[in-house]
Amino acid sequence: MSHHLDTPLAAQGGQLYIDDLYVFNGDRATVFVMDVNSSVTKADIKCGFHAEARYEFKIHFNSAETEELAYRFAFGELDGDSRQTLQVYELTGSDARDDSAMGTPVAQGRTGEVCGGGNVRVWTGRITDPFYIDLGQLATVNAAFKNRAKLDRSAWRADKATNSFAGTTVESIVLEVSQDEPLLRDGTDIGVWCRTLLATDAGGWRQINRAGHPMMWPIFWPTDTDFSDPANARHPGHDLQEDGEEIASAVAGVVAANGTAPNPQSYGWSVARQLYPDLLSYKVGTTANYGFAARNGRAMADNAPEVMFSLVLNTATTSGLTSDVTLGARADTFPYVVPA
Repeated sequence: MSHHLDTPLAAQGGQLYIDDLYVFNGDRATVFVMDVNSSVTKADIKCGFHAEARYEFKIHFNSAETEELAYRFAFGELDGDSRQTLQVYELTGSDARDDSAMGTPVAQGRTGEVCGGGNVRVWTGRITDPFYIDLGQLATVNAAFKNRAKLDRSAWRADKATNSFAGTTVESIVLEVSQDEPLLRDGTDIGVWCRTLLATDAGGWRQINRAGHPMMWPIFWPTDTDFSDPANARHPGHDLQEDGEEIASAVAGVVAANGTAPNPQSYGWSVARQLYPDLLSYKVGTTANYGFAARNGRAMADNAPEVMFSLVLNTATTSGLTSDVTLGARADTFPYVVPA
């Protein structure tokens, strides 16, 4: 699940690890953005996308448990210009759930260039990371969760906050799908997640990482540095049954210690049901906002840490990051990201 790769394993293979997922309204289109391969580790990262992997956006309709639409990206090896070829496929119906299905080619091109066809427009490449957070604040939240303890507000000050991701980069996949696409017409309710898969020696595919809501791994599994938790390998439809108790218990312990909920167990389960299945819900054609009162997609300027910390602690939490100088980079027009 979403994580910025500040772990030993991710530093070795960040191309397969998802940093963020965004879903928002474009120019009469829905925009899907998946970021991978963060430079935050300061390690000598391998550039580009993995040539033996797949990168997929999965789309559910009207709260359905399974996806009915998917967009699959495949990349070639880096060439002499440090670019890669790419192919994009659309899969619908049962094919959207079938790793062996070929899908329909809808675009092809190279990284760093705009390409498209039919109802889609695509840009992929290295960008300045739009995500922003002060990792000092995350450390205080992690400590509270680990010890089921009261949040130590003296350990971090909002007026001293800095963006720990300033100057870092990620590889980004930007997919814009026109509202002329019959399945993504204006007003359609969708749930979105993304994933990476790696080819196996047996000829199949193994799911490596997936993402829906932001900040899931850093909050709930901060010590799982080798990504061994089975949450990454399963389908979101199994989330609540297989993992709901763990999320509910963690939240209940923290809100009980902080006295922020009259019935901690009940509140813990309410959070588990909001976060699981781990999908970003969005109404096509509306303004995206991953906010306190409602979560509708996720715009690139949304303060996801503030929202997630406030949700799991059941108390208003500020990040201290409000100025465009300290926030992540983004653009108002396609491809909506800032190439590095």
